[in-house]
Amino acid sequence: MIEQDSNRIAGIQEGTLYQGLREYGIGGKIRRLRLRKSMGLTELGKHTSLSPAMLSKLENNHVIPTLPTLLRIAMVFSVGLDYFFEDENSKRMSVVRGNDRQEFHEKMGGQKTTYKFQSLDYKAIDRKSSAFIAEFESMPPEDVPLHEHIGSEFIYLMEGKLGITMEGKETALEAGDSTYFDPSYKHGYRRIGSEPCKAIVVTVP
Repeated sequence: MIEQDSNRIAGIQEGTLYQGLREYGIGGKIRRLRLRKSMGLTELGKHTSLSPAMLSKLENNHVIPTLPTLLRIAMVFSVGLDYFFEDENSKRMSVVRGNDRQEFHEKMGGQKTTYKFQSLDYKAIDRKSSAFIAEFESMPPEDVPLHEHIGSEFIYLMEGKLGITMEGKETALEAGDSTYFDPSYKHGYRRIGSEPCKAIVVTVP
């Protein structure tokens, strides 16, 4: 009777442990790493000395990997063990509430504010782009400060009229217009007219 009770308790503990580990979605994380590298189960098996059948069981959460097994897989994809135990909810979706946004003033190295902006995605982890709401200030064309950076830039003008100077030439955008350009060329912005000028700006490094 004592032995039966011990086995039952051990079974409950093992089931609880298994359920707790399943919540990390380790199998799905292994599969996503493999697919990102366009790697088949057989190829991954060659790198880890695990059979394709075993890897399939791991990916489908039929088997919970030991730490040495998980380390073998992690080394193939150059990730740390912590990758498999992170909360993926923060990576799937990040929400920034309107009343949480803070406004910053960008002077572009000058004394006068060129535009004010609010980050739309600052809570996102490992983001591959940055999105802002920018409100531009008025100034003479000859006073527009120019800057440059690598990557790409996209602007959608929500309201007003925006002048974008690039390589000495100014292009005007009206509300509803958008532009995608190479920001490695010197460029700058200014509000044209007295009406508020506001845009969504997305940059990709």
